[in-house]
Amino acid sequence: MPWRQLRLHCHGEQAEALEEGLLAAGAQSITLSDAEDHPVLEPLPGEMPVWPEVVITALFDADTDTVAVIDTLRGLGLAWDGEEWELLQDREWERAWMDDFRPMRFGERLWICPSWCEPPEPGAINLSFDPGLAFGSGTHPTTALCLEWLDRHPPVGRNLIDYGCGSGILAIAALRLGARHATALDIDPQAIEATRDNARRNAIEADRLDCGLVDELAPQPADLVMANILAGPLVELAPRLVSLLRPGGTLVLSGILAEQADQVLDAYAAQGLVMQTPVQRDDWVRLEGRRAGPSAPRHGAT
Repeated sequence: MPWRQLRLHCHGEQAEALEEGLLAAGAQSITLSDAEDHPVLEPLPGEMPVWPEVVITALFDADTDTVAVIDTLRGLGLAWDGEEWELLQDREWERAWMDDFRPMRFGERLWICPSWCEPPEPGAINLSFDPGLAFGSGTHPTTALCLEWLDRHPPVGRNLIDYGCGSGILAIAALRLGARHATALDIDPQAIEATRDNARRNAIEADRLDCGLVDELAPQPADLVMANILAGPLVELAPRLVSLLRPGGTLVLSGILAEQADQVLDAYAAQGLVMQTPVQRDDWVRLEGRRAGPSAPRHGAT
């Protein structure tokens, strides 16, 4: 059957109220998207991730009274910047959405594949991840930078901490690339559940992965610490993240805009880390540093 689609442009702080109003007016589904290419990565504690400018797309039955919908929203005292109605012919909406996501390769042998796609290289390291509510399916440059680092430096026999794990993609990729154990930490319970679900989907043994909230799980220092969050939290967390790193261990940071790199580099150099030159993709950078001390031996080495 055909559908009638409404697109509203609004400020981010109006999005939640408009979403509720559209549902009250009979919307069958609602999608929020970024109106101006603002990235949203890991939210700060207590924050809901939303863009400064938002496009809300709502689907209604084809015979919906469009005037009545707008009157309902205005009657609730809601405001927006512009509206567009469109009549959409019948199509397989779920399949059209799925077609936007294809397997992606990171480095030489690491692939991220949606669950509805066959792995392009069955003999490679293939991870099954679907786009979802928790951050991290490989599509953003910051995640890609971290996955490429893991492919280039497989953490065989090492212990890893994924701080701000989101979907758990970095911890799970590290385990599939040979890490002995990973700890996934986040401030959001939803991210912890997503990580556990994705670990099961990717056949990660339960004793190789610990998941928990940052305030509830206290892991031992690890050989490798990765944090793909935002520059501000990374600067504030510098003493904490360095304390989670063993002497000789490696720290990998992302979620940093290129113009923020020096600020983050200075924060970690002040903690005694030897920082390397940033690696950039688009507007984003990855930072790598090493804590002084002997490198940790690979598992089983003498």
